Amino acid sequence: MAADPLITIGALAKRTGVAVSALRFYEERGLIAAIRTAGNQRRFLRSDIRRVSFVLIAQRLGLGLAAIEQELAQLPAGRAPSAADWHRIGRSLRVQLDEKIQLLNRARGKLDQCIGCGCLSLAKCPLTNKDDRAGAAGPGPRFVLD
Repeated sequence: MAADPLITIGALAKRTGVAVSALRFYEERGLIAAIRTAGNQRRFLRSDIRRVSFVLIAQRLGLGLAAIEQELAQLPAGRAPSAADWHRIGRSLRVQLDEKIQLLNRARGKLDQCIGCGCLSLAKCPLTNKDDRAGAAGPGPRFVLD
């Protein structure tokens, strides 16, 4: 006997570990879509477990909600996404993740340098910011973001 393709919001919450209130928020934002019963109760496609799981993973990777919404908007409505659908999203996110990895690696390297110096001041640092070169280049953490 095949599993019911529709699940309750409580079942979706239990399966994903996401609070019902957060699932309602995801629904408002269009990340998932409820199917209403004749009694106006929410039911979700069992495949929405994957959508919610994607949201959780993407958030842990540091992606903002707008980026997550943009990616999920590419998935088909009303049916379970195929492997090809998820692959397309994966390729799209790979570029963003590679950029974040590069930024994290730069930040880690600069943090190691700064702690190794001991002064902990980019304004005064004789090793990485002699004569406050970074200040002349503009606002913000120039050595990490540029």
